[in-house]
Amino acid sequence: MAVNETVVLVGCGRLGSSILEGWLLTGTVAAENLIILSPSEKPAAEAARAKGARINPPLEALTEAHVIVLAVKPAKWREVVTPLLPFLGDQAVILSVMAGVTAPTLAEGIGGWPIVRVMPTTGVSRGRGVASVWSADADARALGRALFEPMAETVDLNEEALMDAATAVAGSGAAYFYAFTEALARAGEAAGLDAATADVLARATLRSAADAMGDDPLEVLIDRIASPGGSTRAGLDALSRDGRLTAMTHDTVAAAVRRNREMG
Repeated sequence: MAVNETVVLVGCGRLGSSILEGWLLTGTVAAENLIILSPSEKPAAEAARAKGARINPPLEALTEAHVIVLAVKPAKWREVVTPLLPFLGDQAVILSVMAGVTAPTLAEGIGGWPIVRVMPTTGVSRGRGVASVWSADADARALGRALFEPMAETVDLNEEALMDAATAVAGSGAAYFYAFTEALARAGEAAGLDAATADVLARATLRSAADAMGDDPLEVLIDRIASPGGSTRAGLDALSRDGRLTAMTHDTVAAAVRRNREMG
């Protein structure tokens, strides 16, 4: 579903650029409906400009905006947003993709506009991201879904407090998988493989596992590979001995949740 109203993207760093690329790739937002505010030149913004997007126009242009997407660093949002507020119309919705900054905090600094929080992954740039959506306003929530569903597996959260957990699992989760893949490659090297071969095998295995996952329960997927008494089961038993895999993963997610809250 395309969003045909004017969309303002505030910030075009790594995540903002990924969102912009995903919108244009999937046709979710047409370039001519985009206003991009960025203090420096960004390749994604320049590519959008070539297709008709407006980059840093006079702020009076914001009066027509239907949604303002805040993709700036959490520590910088107040100083970035304050100069924009006098130009926003009553129809505007504030959509934040900033980790840790709660809706009450946003409302305190912004005012009475509807707020929707979305936590997407950078995979949206390829139309294959993940996004968690929360809003107390039904229309704002629907708008958030419309902007991200075409390029992300999208879930609704019932409570804003769950956003930190969703961010720790999905927003940060890819890095955890990459870290495990790196550790797997080094373990293969320790077992006798050369470094290049171990890297190829570990990376290819991650891709293959993702492609084969589908919607089956994770336990079924594990059992499909790890037959009783086999080498895979022996490895899994070592990985899970004394509950260390569960404990390590819980600690990892909890640490990310704490940091999200600290940043807010």
